[in-house]
Amino acid sequence: MSRLPAGSGLPGWAAGNGIVPVTQAPQEISVLCLAERVPQGVESSSGWCALEVSNLCDLDEPGVVLAAVRPVSEAGFGVFVTSTYLRDYLLVRQADSGPVVAGWRAAGHEVQPLA
Repeated sequence: MSRLPAGSGLPGWAAGNGIVPVTQAPQEISVLCLAERVPQGVESSSGWCALEVSNLCDLDEPGVVLAAVRPVSEAGFGVFVTSTYLRDYLLVRQADSGPVVAGWRAAGHEVQPLA
């Protein structure tokens, strides 16, 4: 995840393979992309991996994100979520991915690691 100043516009370096959500807010622009594409000097947090929530759900389906996040959070790991129209993705620290995946599977979820 990288942070750019408000009004920076969409950076060309963000485009490419993988999930690439961009959030523009009045205070900043956040870009999620593969770490190797982020130029030096850009404020960022690297070392995350994405896990795809395997079921396709309607946008207003209640509890989907909560059911996926709860076992990760209750195990004491940090997690953030991004979504597309049809899917949700959980991002966890790469170093925590083994126990996170094990806990998620123990809670009945399927896991698909993403690049």
